[in-house]
Amino acid sequence: MTAYQLYRNTTLGSTLQDTLDEFIQFHQIPAELALKVLLQFDRTMNAALASKVRSRIGFKAEKLNTYRFCDNVWTFFMSDVDFREVQDFIQVDKLKIVACDGRGAEDRK
Repeated sequence: MTAYQLYRNTTLGSTLQDTLDEFIQFHQIPAELALKVLLQFDRTMNAALASKVRSRIGFKAEKLNTYRFCDNVWTFFMSDVDFREVQDFIQVDKLKIVACDGRGAEDRK
Protein backbone atom coordinates (compact mmCIF):
# COMPACT_ATOMS: atom_id res chain seq x y z
CA MET A 1 0.00 0.00 0.00
CA THR A 2 1.32 3.43 -0.88
CA ALA A 3 0.96 6.24 1.63
CA TYR A 4 0.54 9.93 1.01
CA GLN A 5 3.62 12.06 1.64
CA LEU A 6 1.63 15.08 2.88
CA TYR A 7 2.90 14.88 6.44
CA ARG A 8 6.52 15.35 5.39
CA ASN A 9 5.70 19.08 5.22
CA THR A 10 4.77 19.20 8.91
CA THR A 11 7.22 20.30 11.58
CA LEU A 12 7.79 16.68 12.56
CA GLY A 13 8.32 15.56 8.95
CA SER A 14 10.66 18.45 8.11
CA THR A 15 12.71 17.82 11.23
CA LEU A 16 12.97 14.12 10.37
CA GLN A 17 14.13 14.94 6.84
CA ASP A 18 16.70 17.44 8.12
CA THR A 19 18.05 14.88 10.58
CA LEU A 20 18.25 12.17 7.94
CA ASP A 21 20.03 14.57 5.56
CA GLU A 22 22.57 15.34 8.28
CA PHE A 23 23.12 11.62 8.94
CA ILE A 24 23.70 11.05 5.23
CA GLN A 25 26.06 14.04 4.99
CA PHE A 26 28.22 12.70 7.84
CA HIS A 27 28.10 9.14 6.42
CA GLN A 28 26.25 7.78 9.46
CA ILE A 29 23.55 6.10 7.35
CA PRO A 30 23.21 5.34 3.63
CA ALA A 31 20.68 7.25 1.52
CA GLU A 32 18.68 4.04 0.96
CA LEU A 33 18.08 3.71 4.70
CA ALA A 34 16.93 7.34 4.89
CA LEU A 35 14.41 6.66 2.12
CA LYS A 36 13.12 3.58 3.98
CA VAL A 37 12.71 5.66 7.15
CA LEU A 38 10.72 8.32 5.25
CA LEU A 39 8.48 5.69 3.66
CA GLN A 40 7.83 4.17 7.09
CA PHE A 41 7.07 7.67 8.44
CA ASP A 42 4.50 8.16 5.64
CA ARG A 43 2.80 4.83 6.36
CA THR A 44 2.80 5.37 10.13
CA MET A 45 1.43 8.92 9.98
CA ASN A 46 -1.36 7.89 7.60
CA ALA A 47 -2.29 4.89 9.74
CA ALA A 48 -2.12 6.78 13.05
CA LEU A 49 -4.26 9.67 11.87
CA ALA A 50 -6.80 7.32 10.30
CA SER A 51 -7.19 5.16 13.40
CA LYS A 52 -6.47 7.39 16.41
CA VAL A 53 -7.92 10.84 15.66
CA ARG A 54 -11.62 11.05 16.42
CA SER A 55 -12.24 14.76 17.02
CA ARG A 56 -14.18 16.86 14.55
CA ILE A 57 -14.45 20.57 14.01
CA GLY A 58 -16.88 22.64 11.97
CA PHE A 59 -15.94 25.50 9.69
CA LYS A 60 -17.63 28.01 7.42
CA ALA A 61 -15.90 29.95 4.64
CA GLU A 62 -17.07 33.22 3.19
CA LYS A 63 -15.57 32.31 -0.18
CA LEU A 64 -14.29 29.21 -1.93
CA ASN A 65 -11.64 30.74 -4.18
CA THR A 66 -10.57 27.65 -6.15
CA TYR A 67 -10.76 23.89 -5.98
CA ARG A 68 -9.31 21.03 -7.96
CA PHE A 69 -9.40 17.25 -8.10
CA CYS A 70 -6.33 15.47 -9.42
CA ASP A 71 -5.08 11.91 -8.82
CA ASN A 72 -7.80 11.27 -6.20
CA VAL A 73 -6.72 14.33 -4.20
CA TRP A 74 -9.02 17.31 -3.58
CA THR A 75 -7.44 20.72 -2.95
CA PHE A 76 -9.55 23.66 -1.74
CA PHE A 77 -8.46 27.29 -1.34
CA MET A 78 -10.79 29.40 0.83
CA SER A 79 -10.81 32.83 2.38
CA ASP A 80 -12.33 34.31 5.56
CA VAL A 81 -12.87 30.98 7.31
CA ASP A 82 -14.46 30.56 10.77
CA PHE A 83 -13.74 27.44 12.84
CA ARG A 84 -15.99 26.41 15.73
CA GLU A 85 -15.69 23.63 18.27
CA VAL A 86 -18.25 23.80 21.08
CA GLN A 87 -17.07 27.01 22.84
CA ASP A 88 -13.86 27.74 20.91
CA PHE A 89 -13.82 30.01 17.86
CA ILE A 90 -11.02 31.07 15.51
CA GLN A 91 -10.98 32.97 12.23
CA VAL A 92 -8.34 32.78 9.50
CA ASP A 93 -7.89 34.92 6.39
CA LYS A 94 -6.79 32.12 4.06
CA LEU A 95 -7.04 28.34 4.22
CA LYS A 96 -5.79 25.49 2.05
CA ILE A 97 -7.29 22.05 2.55
CA VAL A 98 -5.79 18.95 0.91
CA ALA A 99 -8.11 15.96 1.19
CA CYS A 100 -7.01 12.45 0.23
CA ASP A 101 -8.82 9.13 0.34
CA GLY A 102 -7.86 7.69 3.72
CA ARG A 103 -8.98 4.16 2.91
CA GLY A 104 -6.52 1.57 1.71
CA ALA A 105 -6.83 0.04 -1.75
CA GLU A 106 -8.40 -3.09 -0.29
CA ASP A 107 -11.07 -1.00 1.49
CA ARG A 108 -12.11 0.72 -1.76
CA LYS A 109 -13.05 -2.57 -3.45
